[in-house]
Amino acid sequence: PNTAYRCINDDLQICNAMADPSPAKSMGDPGITPLSPSHTQNDTDQVPSGPSFVVVVAIDFGTTSSGYAYAFAKEPECIHTMRRWEGGDPGVSNQKTPTTILLTPDRKFHSFGYAARDFYHDLDPSESKHWLYLEKFKMKLHTTANLSINTDLHAANGKRVKALDIFAYALAFFKEQALKELSDQTGGEFDNSDVRWVITVPAIWKMPAKQFMREAAYKSGLVSRENPEQLIIALEPEAASIYCRKLRLHQMVDLGTQTTQNGFSPSDNVGSGMSQAKEHVRRNRQSRTFLVENVIGELWSELEEGDRYVVVDCGGGTVDLTVHQIRLPEGHLKELYKASGGPYGSIGIDYEFEKLLCKIFGQDFIDQFKIKRPAAWVDLMIAFESRKRAAAPDRTNPLNINLPFSFIDYYKKFRGHSVEHALRKSNVDFVKWSSQGMLRMSPDAMNSLFKPTIDHIIQHLTELFEKPEVSDIKFLFLVGGFAESPLLQQAVQNMLQGRSRIIIPHDVGLTILKGAVLFGLDPSVIKVRRSPLTYGVGVLNRFVEGKHPPEKLLVKDGTRWCTDVFDTFIAADQSVALGEMVKRSYTPAKPSQQVIVIHVYCSEKENVGFISEPGVRKCGTLRLDVSGTESTAARREIQTLMQFGDTEIRAMAVDVSTGRTVKASIDFLSH
Repeated sequence: PNTAYRCINDDLQICNAMADPSPAKSMGDPGITPLSPSHTQNDTDQVPSGPSFVVVVAIDFGTTSSGYAYAFAKEPECIHTMRRWEGGDPGVSNQKTPTTILLTPDRKFHSFGYAARDFYHDLDPSESKHWLYLEKFKMKLHTTANLSINTDLHAANGKRVKALDIFAYALAFFKEQALKELSDQTGGEFDNSDVRWVITVPAIWKMPAKQFMREAAYKSGLVSRENPEQLIIALEPEAASIYCRKLRLHQMVDLGTQTTQNGFSPSDNVGSGMSQAKEHVRRNRQSRTFLVENVIGELWSELEEGDRYVVVDCGGGTVDLTVHQIRLPEGHLKELYKASGGPYGSIGIDYEFEKLLCKIFGQDFIDQFKIKRPAAWVDLMIAFESRKRAAAPDRTNPLNINLPFSFIDYYKKFRGHSVEHALRKSNVDFVKWSSQGMLRMSPDAMNSLFKPTIDHIIQHLTELFEKPEVSDIKFLFLVGGFAESPLLQQAVQNMLQGRSRIIIPHDVGLTILKGAVLFGLDPSVIKVRRSPLTYGVGVLNRFVEGKHPPEKLLVKDGTRWCTDVFDTFIAADQSVALGEMVKRSYTPAKPSQQVIVIHVYCSEKENVGFISEPGVRKCGTLRLDVSGTESTAARREIQTLMQFGDTEIRAMAVDVSTGRTVKASIDFLSH
């Protein structure tokens, strides 16, 4: 009998009839009988719609800057980006605010963004050391190997705070700002239950980091655990991809077609094309509403069925590469290769600058200075930021960086000699001391700070383009804040040598935000994804002589079993369609059992035989709450359906004998 089960998310799936029971018992969880697997893949068109939302609000929670945008369901082609923020920096567009957060000495939320930075900066040093100031903290979710609800972050003064609290404070701040703006726009109290929230994360994030974001959203009151479908986790390069296909020609810079004009070489033109783009954006800045024409963009009209393109999302913390193929007529997208990338965002350049300062002034001094004069350190990094944006391949004049007075003063106290003396005797030739009290860096010195990060990106792109799935790429979309860097643009151009057209959308830092709104309006636009990892569980199989290793033999009640067999749910880089289910059945060991807990294992390898193989690690738990499902049936069978085709892994379950839904959850955060 084909029974329809209500799934956890909006996509309902018709699940086919039961597979045949097999007698295998799983080791870690005695008494659990996996049934023979069956992938169900049905027509996903009959998807009943989920709850209706009045507005979609997307939050781009970035490593270096954050922002939100929204669109009303009634006019999906109008995307509004958030109000202007107070206190912007020179030379940096104010559509997003720095991802900085300030807590009072008793750890209460004080402010976020420019407001946090300015307030912290104006505190007296004797006071500021008690306040908790955090910036660039999002990367912690990517770099922490065993992320959990209890992971800590360090504030500028060295004190530890719970990461979950910080993320929840930030999301609560955005919730308040967005609801306030929506209330002002609609002229009444805007109700949070009318909002579908979207939070963007890097595609290369593992499941624990995505789940962490969801937990922070629950904690912040953005959405409640009872309504998980009110929040969608969107993948940053996917969002960019959805937006890029709507581009009209006036909304982007095509690096390839900038031929020589007025005696400038194309490389000079990289910069001028971008500055014209910026001018265009500046003129339209007053209106924060972007019209996304519902017609498919002109660029898109050049794409034919089956065409492939790459989205390279270069942000502050990570670089994310996604390969999509277009499926016409609706323009649905299909992922061709699993998301790849790494921690090669623009903050890598800040770290290189810090290393350079350590080389000149000594690591001991810099470490001390950051703790003792945290506000001055923030100032120094802001000064560096604006010069970083002035770096270009053809620049010949030096870049001057203001050293805060307290840096010069504190250095003299610390070392007993002047900053100027330190620069003279350090063997860093490209950095000089200018008479106006500035660090003077030659363009080569600045470019060398970019080099390690850009080299990583180029190496990654080169490897990606060598994959068979990544041949014949028509366009390469360069998006994210770091994509504005002429140095990065030139490096990508040199690497591709005309193999693909490089397209940079105008206002490239907002591409992801706008795409995330579009994704929230229609999450089913991406029909096929690739699993980044192989997932499965450990089971017992009948022992087969010659096939199974003798050390895995277990004899139980006269039956010979092979232990630790890896039962694969889905393999790394396997295509999986939206709404496709992986089905297994489990039986409680004892009739009185209330909860079934099954360990989920994962690996980067595509083929895994045993859970004990190198590279296989326990990454999560599947929990089936079978309390209240006790029945008269001789054998209770819980059928579990897992979905891997979405941005998050979901599970649901049903008691076969009664047809009742069983509470199922899959957890990647608790250890």
